[in-house]
Amino acid sequence: MTFVGTFWALVPALVAIVLALITKEVYSSLFLGIIIGALFITGFNPVAAFDTVVNKGLISVLSDSYNVGILIFLVVLGAMVALLNKSGGSKAFGEWASKNIKTKAGALLATWFFGILIFVDDYFNCLTVGSVMRPVTDKHKISRAKLAYIIDATAAPVCIIAPISSWAAAVTGFVEGEDGLALFMKAIPYNYYAIMTMVFIVATTLLGVNFGKMKKCEDAANNGDLFYGHQVVNRETAYHEEKILGPGKVIDLVIPIIALVALCIIGLIYSGGFFTAGEDGFQNFVVAFSNADASVGLAMGSMCALILTILYYLIKRLLSFNDTMSSLTEGFKNMVPAILILTFAWTLKAMIDALEAKTFIDGIVRSNVGNMSTFLPAIIFLLGAGISFATGTSWGTFGILIPIVVYILKAIDPHLMIIGISAAMAGSVFGDHCSPISDTTIMSSAGAQCEHLLHVSTQLAYAGYVAIISFICYIVAGFTRNPIVPLIVGVIALIAGLFALKGKEVNA
Repeated sequence: MTFVGTFWALVPALVAIVLALITKEVYSSLFLGIIIGALFITGFNPVAAFDTVVNKGLISVLSDSYNVGILIFLVVLGAMVALLNKSGGSKAFGEWASKNIKTKAGALLATWFFGILIFVDDYFNCLTVGSVMRPVTDKHKISRAKLAYIIDATAAPVCIIAPISSWAAAVTGFVEGEDGLALFMKAIPYNYYAIMTMVFIVATTLLGVNFGKMKKCEDAANNGDLFYGHQVVNRETAYHEEKILGPGKVIDLVIPIIALVALCIIGLIYSGGFFTAGEDGFQNFVVAFSNADASVGLAMGSMCALILTILYYLIKRLLSFNDTMSSLTEGFKNMVPAILILTFAWTLKAMIDALEAKTFIDGIVRSNVGNMSTFLPAIIFLLGAGISFATGTSWGTFGILIPIVVYILKAIDPHLMIIGISAAMAGSVFGDHCSPISDTTIMSSAGAQCEHLLHVSTQLAYAGYVAIISFICYIVAGFTRNPIVPLIVGVIALIAGLFALKGKEVNA
């Protein structure tokens, strides 16, 4: 029996996801999915399967230069967070914020706004927003689960509608024979999941609506338990705050964060060739972003920011040299859970790729995508969501769906092709947003210092609500071929639904 290029290629990922949601234990669930994938690849030869797990799986993903760059970025960000906390900068910022951000809604909207500002890359967004806003949300009794959702919801959904971002570069690379950036720009108004997610955060904040498992977390947070739903071991060890050793002020947090943002942007455009002189002089800023290597750019930028932060703290005598150096190991230690989950997630994806899941999905999509053109955007949205959720990668889903959409719809209806591209992107981001094996989901948990599977389970209802509204929008878009009418319908439906949920809370 062959498992390659068939439905069985998706089974390892599905097993890992289902087990993780049932057992609430992510490490063993991912590893079991990896084992099943290796057994499928090798025809159930145990020795060959073990070799596949070690050599073609773990060693392969950990020797991949892109993955190593992301791990370096994680460790460096962990070290910077430790420095900010030890210096007293985070505490000072939290005290300042508690005086100037006076309400819980204000803290949530500030987190949302900061997440939108960090639009250049989703990895960068997840960790930076989390480290800066944790003191603020803690002061206003916002659960770590809710913080993780806000971080995750302003990572990929924001990047996918930002023309200057690593995500725009990824999407344009999948459009062959067309001006990818121009198509990306045209598709932005139709990216209803991303737009509706932004509206949803603001609406739920202003209306004070919580539902599903998130409501339990927020109710507990109001009573002082920010870690409701976390395991006892995590409460006691994984989420402790570093000892404050320095008399840091707000400026001692602001300067390192500004340096981090600026240097990471410089690193991204450097990796895209912005500073390389050619026949036409310096490359255009946007073009440099489209060619950027996020792994290289973020690793270089964050390392430079870390060095500057250490020098800054030493010059101001906020920390001793030994204390700054110990932050490096503490940062690594704090990021070990995220690194381990990422490593297993990457290895599981390697198994899925080796089983040629892409071939199976490609065949299914090509045989069905040409039917019912009016409902095609909604169908593509569902396909993108399913593929991305199962594989844990939105970029990989782009690579499967977008070329198919362009190939089939370019000659039939160019305008429908743009809507279809946007639906593919929106569905992929939704699936990626919810998947427990997604990089950004894992990093959002790390950024908020929230238990990973708690973050996954609490945000499912929120992301699912927005996805249902987005699905309705794509049905309307298929009929109207207009971006505004579906958007109006979607916003009205979203807010009306929230008012209904709020009414149930009042009557309960």
